[in-house]
Amino acid sequence: MINWNADKNNWELIDMGSLNGTLLNSQPIGHPDSGSRHCGDPVELSNGDIITLGTTSNVHVHVTSKSGSQTPFSVGMASDPMALRRGGKKLEMEDVCYYQWPLPGIPQFGAFGICDGHGGVAAAKSASKMLPEKVASILSDSLVRERVLLQRDATDVLRVVFSQTEADMNNYYEGCAATLLLVWADSDESFFAQCANVGDAACVMNVDGKQIKMTEDHRVSSYSEKLRFNETGEPLRDGETRLHGLNLARMLGDKFLKQQEPRFSSEPYVSEAVHVKQASSAFALLASDGFWDVISAKKAVQLAVQARERDSADGDNAAEKVANILLTEAKTLRTKDNTSIVFLDFDRKFRISCKVDS
Repeated sequence: MINWNADKNNWELIDMGSLNGTLLNSQPIGHPDSGSRHCGDPVELSNGDIITLGTTSNVHVHVTSKSGSQTPFSVGMASDPMALRRGGKKLEMEDVCYYQWPLPGIPQFGAFGICDGHGGVAAAKSASKMLPEKVASILSDSLVRERVLLQRDATDVLRVVFSQTEADMNNYYEGCAATLLLVWADSDESFFAQCANVGDAACVMNVDGKQIKMTEDHRVSSYSEKLRFNETGEPLRDGETRLHGLNLARMLGDKFLKQQEPRFSSEPYVSEAVHVKQASSAFALLASDGFWDVISAKKAVQLAVQARERDSADGDNAAEKVANILLTEAKTLRTKDNTSIVFLDFDRKFRISCKVDS
């Protein structure tokens, strides 16, 4: 059963005494006495959660505020903990996907993202809730919003969003990679998309056949991080690929480790804004590292293009189908990590008028 808890202002999942069990992100939520037919305790539901009924039926959770506005392009999400990875070891789901269109009180802006937790899912859940809230709060200032629309650039907004989120997170022993794609509609019914990230959950766009990298890899062994370490005067030692056991050098949370190791950072990479014109054929693909571990950006774009062509007549479900095709490919290639995908299709046939008053 799924209930709305008005006192706590959240959705809750309850196992009603099933004998074959209910799992939330691979963890059982039923009554400790599995044969008693007693109800389990209510458990909060969040964006990106995966409910497993029995052993095979997965329900993907997307929580959004009720709104009369419809996303003016096609959006699809797909995720899998890949619990049956090689060796059969159970893998908890630490990815959280989210999207909000429009942001509360800001009809022409939306936020789309993935947070990939490590050490648990708590930091990813906190960040996925805070990031869109911070964006909405900052853009509620009409002067800031008008500057973004006029300059066609949200770099300063995205940097402040990550800084405020890091400051407000209380996760000392858990952290997460975070990728946020901000999309806004322009007055001529075109769109702009700009991305910020820490960690290794990546985003790539394809606009009229041109592939555009929207994120930077922040693994300890990556070129950008080696360069940053050298500039601080504390370069990596030969063969060193981890800091305090982590392969990421930038993340949100992990406050304890950041106190021990000054080379850890929460400073995001921010892409240039990409213009998606009214006549453009374009899409954006966000995915956690479980996907990119087995599929290159070039291959992912090829797969997405093929899937779009094959399912172009499917209307509202087209982006969802593409996301699931990409997820299936990662599973076929035996990825060993949680895998989550958010797919935005800006193709003309999926667009809804989203005029912005000047």
